[in-house]
Amino acid sequence: MPDFQLQDQNGKTHSLSDYRGKYVVLYVYPKDDTPGCTKEACDFRDNLELKQLGVQVLGLSKDDQESHTAFAEKYSLPFPLLSDLSGEYINEIGAWGTKNNFGTITEGIKRTTFVIDPEGKVVKAWYMVKVDGHAESVLKTIKADMEKRAK
Repeated sequence: MPDFQLQDQNGKTHSLSDYRGKYVVLYVYPKDDTPGCTKEACDFRDNLELKQLGVQVLGLSKDDQESHTAFAEKYSLPFPLLSDLSGEYINEIGAWGTKNNFGTITEGIKRTTFVIDPEGKVVKAWYMVKVDGHAESVLKTIKADMEKRAK
């Protein structure tokens, strides 16, 4: 997975390499405080098993720090929300492109999630994520990878 240098809602700069040694869930979402994005963020927030396993969740969108701060505070999100204002990293990782929203073709963020292993390699990527049940699928993928490594 390509590394990044992006700021979170508190102005702190994060790199993927900061999290070597632990699993990372990097989820890319279209817009703070919209119905699907809120449900997705809250599902990751509420999945206690991810936290118990020491998994680092990182949200990523093109929203600015102010928007991220309000979103994180409103929903008590305990993980960093990263800003990629230019969309350069989002594009690099394949989470930007043409979308069909109820027959309307637009360019924008395609809801995408990456599970990244402790060495920084992608275990699994989901593109055009459907939110319902997604956090649980992510957890199952991480647990399966952990079991495989334990053998």
